[in-house]
Order: sequence, then C-alpha cells, then structure tokens
Amino acid sequence: MSEFDYEELGLVAGLEIHQQLDTETKLFCKCPTELRDPETADHRLTRYLHPTRSELGELDEAALEESQVEREFEYLAYDSTCLVEEDDEPPRRLSEEALSVSLEIAKLLDMTPVDQAHVMRKLVIDGSNTSGFQRTAMVATDGVVETSEGPVGVEELMLEEESAQRVEETEAGVRYSLDRLGIPLVEIGTAPDIRTPEQAYEAAERIGMLLRSTGKVKRGLGTIRQDVNVSIAEGARVELKGVQRLDDIDDIVRNEVRRQVELLDVAEELQARDAEVGDPRDASDVFADTDSGVIRGALDDGGEVHAVPLFGFDGLVGREIQPDRRLGTEMSDHAKRHGAGGIFHTDELPAYGVTEAEVADLRDAVDAGEDDAVAIVAADPDVAAGAIEAAAERAAAAIEVVPEETRGANDDGTSRYLRPLPGAARMYPETDVPPVAPDVADVETPELLTEKADRYVEQHGLDSGLAEQVAFGERWSLFEQAVEMGVDATLAAGTVESTVTELRRDDVPVENLADRHYLETFELLADGELAKEGVGDLLAELAENPDQSAAAAAEAAGLGSAGEDEVREAVVAVVERNADQVETEGMGAFSALMGECMGEFRGKADGDVVSDVLREEIQKRA
Repeated sequence: MSEFDYEELGLVAGLEIHQQLDTETKLFCKCPTELRDPETADHRLTRYLHPTRSELGELDEAALEESQVEREFEYLAYDSTCLVEEDDEPPRRLSEEALSVSLEIAKLLDMTPVDQAHVMRKLVIDGSNTSGFQRTAMVATDGVVETSEGPVGVEELMLEEESAQRVEETEAGVRYSLDRLGIPLVEIGTAPDIRTPEQAYEAAERIGMLLRSTGKVKRGLGTIRQDVNVSIAEGARVELKGVQRLDDIDDIVRNEVRRQVELLDVAEELQARDAEVGDPRDASDVFADTDSGVIRGALDDGGEVHAVPLFGFDGLVGREIQPDRRLGTEMSDHAKRHGAGGIFHTDELPAYGVTEAEVADLRDAVDAGEDDAVAIVAADPDVAAGAIEAAAERAAAAIEVVPEETRGANDDGTSRYLRPLPGAARMYPETDVPPVAPDVADVETPELLTEKADRYVEQHGLDSGLAEQVAFGERWSLFEQAVEMGVDATLAAGTVESTVTELRRDDVPVENLADRHYLETFELLADGELAKEGVGDLLAELAENPDQSAAAAAEAAGLGSAGEDEVREAVVAVVERNADQVETEGMGAFSALMGECMGEFRGKADGDVVSDVLREEIQKRA
C-alpha cells in the first residue's frame, strides 16, 4: 500500500498511554499488586451489571449497548483478595505511594499538578470491574513531549485503578481474575497534535522512556497499553484501544487512515447508487434442505436464518477496507456483539456449503436484484434477530458517514469494532473517597534512561550499545550494585543482559532468578570465589534450583574459583601431555591448548589467568 498524503487528508491523532505502577499495594486497598495463577483461586463470585444514569439523568450510549447483551460475570478470588476488590465494602483512601509516583511522572512531562485530586466513578459494565465502574482521578494537566516533528501537548494525567484480568469466555458470559483489579495505573492523554504515523510512534516511545525512567512502573506484556485516537478531515474520530506493542502504533494509524479513506469511497459509491437498507426478515425456509454446516447446525438446534436486503450494495460488502478486512467484516463485528458467530453475505456466496441455487432463492425471498446484496445470520431466534438488526444498522451507516466508535487493536495492525464512543454521561463523583491535595515538595526528577546510558559510557567505559541495553533494561539497578562491589563494569553489564538472554534461548527458566541470585553471584565474583567463565553456569543452576544460595550452588556444581597454583598445575599437565605439538608448533599450539585447559577447569578459572600461565609455559618449552 502506498503511503497517504497525511497533511492533505487532514490526519489528526492523539495518544492515551496506560501504564501500571510498581507499588506495594493497590490503589484503594492494602492488597498486593502481584499477579496470581488462576489455578490457585480459592473462591469465586458472580455479578450481573447494568447501566446507571449520570447526575443529569443521562445514559451513556456505550454502556447502554453493552447492557443489551445479558451476561454473567464470574470472578476468581484468592487468599489475598479483600472485600474492597469484591465490592463488598467501600474503598480505602487513595494510595500515597501511587500518588507520589504519578506526580514524579507529571514532573517529567512538564505538567502542572491540580490543587485537589477528586476521585470520580467511570461507568464500565463489561464486567472488568466488580462494582460496574472504574475509579479515576485527574492529577496533572498541561504538559508536553518533544518529537522530531514538533511538540505534542499532554492534556491530562489520570491516576486510576486497573481493570480485572479477562481469563476466558464461558457459556454464561465472561470469567475474570481479581488479582489485577485495583493495581495503580496512570493514563496519559496527549493533545490531538500528532500528524503522521511516525510521530505517533515517536511520541509513544518518548513517553514510555520517561515512564521507565522512574524505575517505579511494571514491566512486561500487558503492563503498558497504548490507545490511539485517529481521524481525517472527512472521516470521524475513532478510538483504537489496546495496542500492546509500541512497534504496532504507526501501522495501526496507517491502517485506520486507510479504513476511513475506503469507507468514504464506499459511501460516495453507495450514494451514487441511491443505496438503502431494507427490513430484516426470516429466511429460514430458503435453507430448509441446506448442506451448509453452519446454517444446518443452527436450524437443527432450533435456530433461524434472518436476512436483510442491501439495495445497491452488490460488490461493496466484500470491498477490502483494511488488510484482509472488508465492509462485511465490519457488519459481522456488530452482529457478534449480539452473540452471533458472524454473517454471510452474497458478495462471498456461494461458499461455506451454500449453493448457487440457494443464493438465487435468497435474493428472491428478500426482493433483492442483481445490483443488490443480502446479509444473513444463522443463530438462536433472539440472537439472529438482534444480530441482523445490528448488521443492518452498520450497513445503513456506511451510506452516510464514517461512524465514530471505539475499536480494538488486532495483532496484525488492523482493528475491529468494540462499541460506540463513550460520553460524559458515564462520569460521576466517587463519594467514598475524599479529595487529596497533591504535595510536590518532595518529588524529585529522576535520571532519564537516555542520560543513564550516556553516563554508563562515560563513567564505566561501556560501549554505547551495551550501555543502552542496560539502561533501558529491567536490571540496571543490579548492574550499578555490581559495579559498587568491584565487579568489572563490562562483565556486570554482559551478565544482566547478554548472559540472561543466552540462557533464556537455551530454555533455562531465568524468570525464577530473583535480585538476590544476581547479587550473590556478583559478590562471589568480587571476592574472587567465582571465575567470570562460571557466571552463566551458576545462574543456570540457580534458575533451576532457586531456593539455594549462590555459594551453595557454586560449591555443588564445582564452580569455585581456582587459585593460581591450581591453575599452573593443571596448565603444566596439559602442556606436558601435548609436548610434541608444543615442540613442533611453539605458540601456534596456543589456541588448541587453551581450549583444552579451559575444559579442565569447567568455569572454575579466570580465562585471562589461564591464558597468561599457558603462554608462559609454552614459551619455556619452545
């Protein structure tokens, strides 16, 4: 796909960055912020949620649509789960630690803290919160982040509670885990100052770097999520939620621009054809003897086939608007929201066991001609009726506009329909938590990761690539402690980055390694009780058996550091075993003998020491 002229299209984009904070407790209770294995849940509870009206008596459109699908929400609870998480008692006061970290982030973004932080309730009835709403508070406003294409304003920084973790779909609804619910989360919303996909990526990358510079945010998949708001001049504002990987942001923006451009072309063509959407009707009789597996299965289970004629839509329902996604896919997304598996349409039929004769009969049944299309849903009667109505509404919207909506980001850079855009009607005050006056007096500005990398080059002599790896990695603090112990900086850096990466590639369970394992290993290095060649083997042993100490593991694995006398004795033995080769080749035998010597020690001796002794012994005999 060729790149668009984004300036000509009037691209406007903004970001919402959601980042979990690495605090001791959750935002409104004293429960831990560690995730649990769902298999260890010791009890469960269920909820049915419904929308409530705002203080002005209004119902939020997104919440209203969500409520039209009746579902049971089941929650997995643990021995650490409290009554606040279960929504069986009021929340505690806002976490001071979380507020302090959010103020530190605000300072890095050059933002102005609010005089008072008021906690609000944000209506959410998709089951991700036991209470039916999410608690959130504005902490700071009016910041900026710099990019190579110009500054991007940062409008607000919110401190809010993380949602429950979705575990799986059930027959009755959705199962969630309460371990994630309530983890402190900052939401950073930029101004709509972004004008290209590349600038969106750069702004998100910069904000991510600033967040990690605090050293107080969680790391790993799912701990940071990026939402992107995108519109073009003739299109509509669309919120793209749940971009997990930074590298996907520019593709998400490009594909959304393409989708809106294609939808505008489709609308223009439909208007030229005087297209319209007919009334849905029951078309089950057409498929009474069908061999289509999907339709046959629905009918045999007591279901029905509902159809809607799309006059003037022929060839456009199958029009690709994103890679491998079509207008028909958009209609299918809406049908799925009502419990259907999706839709079939005549731009793709005959297929899926539907015959050409059945397609002709279907057209006749709904009075559709050759220039028209027909969409069908096969499901339980109530589901089929709601799903085909939703698909029809999406088809009708395609004639007029690009709809404003919330969409979910897919892994391939495309997106799918989730729900309408939420409005102000879903926000109202939280009466159980008092306002807080943020105190910035003791908030310090942390060293940026970019500055840290530069310091590692200048202060410790690391090459720039390794310095950046360590500074941007999760174990820079361990590196700094190792250097303070007297461990060589390059060795320490290589250990926390390269060595760990190599072990992971060898399927060593490095996730079992705690900070103490690294620090104890570095202590053995600093005290001369472990050769640098034995570091990888020792960490591998500790990863497999994390309950033991590094000293015990080193002794059990025979990884203690050999003294110079022991080294010389072993080197002499190797040289004497290869006396003929040494006499013939002299120093040319060094490489082969060095490998044999190191094999003798199996990580117990420093390679530099072995090398020096071997050179000396060969020279004696040459």
